[in-house]
Amino acid sequence: MRKLLGILAAVLFAQAAHSAELGDDGLHKVDWQRDTFKDLREDLEEANAEGKRLMVIIEQRGCIYCTKMYEEVFPVPEIDQYIRDHYFVVQLNMFGDVEVTDFDGTTLPEKDMIQRWGILFTPTLIFYPTEVEDGAFGQAAAAAVMPGAFGKWTTYNLLNWVVEEGYLGDENFQKYHARRIEEGGLFD
Repeated sequence: MRKLLGILAAVLFAQAAHSAELGDDGLHKVDWQRDTFKDLREDLEEANAEGKRLMVIIEQRGCIYCTKMYEEVFPVPEIDQYIRDHYFVVQLNMFGDVEVTDFDGTTLPEKDMIQRWGILFTPTLIFYPTEVEDGAFGQAAAAAVMPGAFGKWTTYNLLNWVVEEGYLGDENFQKYHARRIEEGGLFD
């Protein structure tokens, strides 16, 4: 019995070690998130200067699906490293008051900006192209949007598809994802 309890404790400890910490705002905090002035024009410029893609992740306090992503998906070594190597990540709070400046110059508190964009679910990951058209904003400016929590394989493939600019080609994400599954991959 002691041995079983020891194994259980080790498993729980290992899971906790991979969990992201919660900040004072109740959102998950990991070191690959950027602390910026939340001016998306500047964030895109900085992402491009680093050769990375801008990803905005929208969360809310107590979001069980956000927790799922931070405990089961983002800690996977291949996914964690891929985000570090290829993404400039800015976190927004669905009900926050921090000012955000959109690509069209509109400045609003997070909660009002997210409402303007029509975001309904957390987490929502918004991936932006390297260039945003004048006047475009929010989801309309995005290359891809992932509304909700998805599994490791889907998330990893979407991260790759965006970096590879699959949204510019003839193979939509669903076909890309199906092809990658057929080819075999990192996750079962």
